[in-house]
Amino acid sequence: MAEPLVVIQNLSNAYRTRAYGAFGKETVKPVLDHITLEIGQGEIFGVVGESGCGKTSLGNSLLGLIEYEGTIIIDGLRQNPHGRLRRSKELSRKVQAVFQDPGSALNPAKPIGWLLEEPLKIHGIGTKQERLQKADAMLRLVGLDPGYKTRRIQELSGGQKQRVCIGCALMLEPKLLVADEAVSSLDVSVGAQILNLFLNLHQRLGLGMFFISHNLHVVYHICDRIAVMYQGQIVELGTAQAVYSQPAHPYTQALVEAASGQPPEDPRPEPPARGGCRFAGRCPRKSRCCTETEQELRNIAPPGEAPQEVRCGLFPA
Repeated sequence: MAEPLVVIQNLSNAYRTRAYGAFGKETVKPVLDHITLEIGQGEIFGVVGESGCGKTSLGNSLLGLIEYEGTIIIDGLRQNPHGRLRRSKELSRKVQAVFQDPGSALNPAKPIGWLLEEPLKIHGIGTKQERLQKADAMLRLVGLDPGYKTRRIQELSGGQKQRVCIGCALMLEPKLLVADEAVSSLDVSVGAQILNLFLNLHQRLGLGMFFISHNLHVVYHICDRIAVMYQGQIVELGTAQAVYSQPAHPYTQALVEAASGQPPEDPRPEPPARGGCRFAGRCPRKSRCCTETEQELRNIAPPGEAPQEVRCGLFPA
């Protein structure tokens, strides 16, 4: 088997805050809880879950934007867990990001051509003429005319801004693109065009993608595999077809029902017993083991089929 593009082992993260500034008591909020997964070369890997489940923190960990505990290896390079201030330029070239709001991700004071050239300048790549030629080629690749180089962000539509963001992220020819809710701020028709652009870039460049969304329809449309997250843990992991068409975890089933327009069963939440399943308070199928024992991910797929891992007491080892 080919070496995986990304290896994540026992990744955990917590945010520390003080209610009253430097003199307040520090509170620690755990976010990610021992995440372990691999992403293959050229794979589009999706992460889905409700707000606050930790999917953006997982993406930020891959980008080296936040500190964490555990191990992240990208294309053979081990990332420093102490955040972006200690990140190597070589690793920065391997993974780039496309964020949710393209308007706030781009400098409004600079023309598009300057924005596209800037990553190359920082990394000392090419002459001025070579950078201009690459900027022209990149604009064509993302579906814009080279004449856009002289425009500024204020002159562009939401879809055009996101195309520029994607172009900026691709200027360093990364191996992995982290797309965090990259179409959620766009109109449905424009968002569909951007999704098709991602698929086209994946086919033409062999680009690996880490695609974050709260929309199960979107990740099913674009991704090869999907991880479903709940309260900092992966509760289901498998092929997009299996997770979407045959969801095993009750939380995944609720997401599918919500995506299809059917109101899911969601009784009044009750806090689970310590050490129990984190979804037990909302699960209509919980049993005694769910409130007493924390489950591990286990493969429930039949022999010979692609793995489908589930963290649920309904599927005993």
